[in-house]
Amino acid sequence: MDTLIQAFGLVFAPEVMIAIFASAIYGLVVGSLPGLSATMATALLVPITFYLSPIAAIATIITASAMAIFSGDIPGCLLRIPGTPASAAYVDDAYAMTRKGEAETALGICLWFSALGGIAGTLSLMVLAPTLAEFALSFSTYENFWLAMLGLMCATLVARSSPIKAIAAMLLGLLITCIGIDNPGGVPRFTFGSTDLLGGIEVIPALVGVFALSEVMRSLTEREPPKLEHRKLGSILKGQIELTKKHPKQQVRGNIVGIIIGVLPGAGADMAAWVSYAMAKRFSKTPEKFGTGHPEGLIEAGASNNASLASGWVPALLFGIPGDTITAIAIGVLYMKGLNPGPTLFTEQASSMYAFYIIFLLGNIIMIPLGIILIRMASRVVGAPRSAVMPVIMVFCAVGAFATAGNNLFAVWCVAFFGCLGYVMDKNGYPVAAMVLGVVMGTMVEQSLVTSLIKSDGSILPFFSRPVSMVLAAMTITALLWPVFVWTWRRMQARRRVSMA
Repeated sequence: MDTLIQAFGLVFAPEVMIAIFASAIYGLVVGSLPGLSATMATALLVPITFYLSPIAAIATIITASAMAIFSGDIPGCLLRIPGTPASAAYVDDAYAMTRKGEAETALGICLWFSALGGIAGTLSLMVLAPTLAEFALSFSTYENFWLAMLGLMCATLVARSSPIKAIAAMLLGLLITCIGIDNPGGVPRFTFGSTDLLGGIEVIPALVGVFALSEVMRSLTEREPPKLEHRKLGSILKGQIELTKKHPKQQVRGNIVGIIIGVLPGAGADMAAWVSYAMAKRFSKTPEKFGTGHPEGLIEAGASNNASLASGWVPALLFGIPGDTITAIAIGVLYMKGLNPGPTLFTEQASSMYAFYIIFLLGNIIMIPLGIILIRMASRVVGAPRSAVMPVIMVFCAVGAFATAGNNLFAVWCVAFFGCLGYVMDKNGYPVAAMVLGVVMGTMVEQSLVTSLIKSDGSILPFFSRPVSMVLAAMTITALLWPVFVWTWRRMQARRRVSMA
């Protein structure tokens, strides 16, 4: 009890409270701007943490990252431009709800279930930290390979077009990740003598191009959509309690998947959102409604990506192993402030650990009122004419890509290229989300595969002989062959009906 009282005293110190609210507003704004990801928002805070107390420094990282992951949904809902890679998983459903005049429902789902998912992830951090950490440590490169492959197979499950086109788009994304020297062999590939291509293609410029810039190009050739009525955004959370009662399975399943994926090194909120959205469609009674403005996918994926944020701190705090890029930054801040990750952190500095728990809970609670304010401000963008909005979006795309790539003009050219590519793919029915998934997961797939083959001296048996790896392999192969099973079953049923007739 004394430790808990000390923790409340640490959190509610004036400096910490100011840091929480300031970083919350900062994270909401940065995450809602196309091209400025949650990772970038967190990284830009590191110089500021030099001048803060240990608790205040960690509070800024925790709060800003949680807010940025949620606020990436706002431009996705209103403009079909995801602010973060995690938002790309369900951007079609979110934007379809806006086009149907249900923008307040879509934004309310993203806000409400993100907050609930963050709280669920925090509870898992509090209760299951040692168990989840041991589970994460049981994953080697073999399990990471199958996990990444399972994430790639989500492309066939979430696509509204044919599975063949989805797989083709995903393979194109994998091909893009082959560019550069960032591979296990350190050999330049597909660089064509260009020094700019040696570093490969960054995820953010590709994401901004295929979603944001292609949307700008699409706006030049299509009629302007109906204006959003501002009065409908008066109550953002209206109906969310009913949706919570109506879809408890989606929420719980999203929380569980997010918690499990969050503790795995290198996975993070992006994979959690994709896997959860694919699972929502796979187990839905109405999978044909996905992509047309259906709330199930938003609920499950929104709950999952924020749950993964908190659980990603489990291996970071216990063993100093980052669950994603955000916790990798946070580990550096922890060492800088003398809070060295490890089991002793939970015993010798227990009050600091309780303070972290309280900050996680507080951050997800204040997300709701601050998120409502930002949504109401951002909704005015939809009511503005496209001739005024689209040039501003193009500027944000260019500036965001330029800043993310370390002030490299080549990233701006990448945005332009991927914008044209995304426009052509969308016009021909190839899902750009599947290509983005390949770009996001490609490096993890290749590095895990090559490292595993080196360890096994070229043998593929460890990929199937290890218990967890065997289960993941079975799930991946099932996801790959599922369209074939469905097609065969439908053909058999059709022949049976013909023979009976």
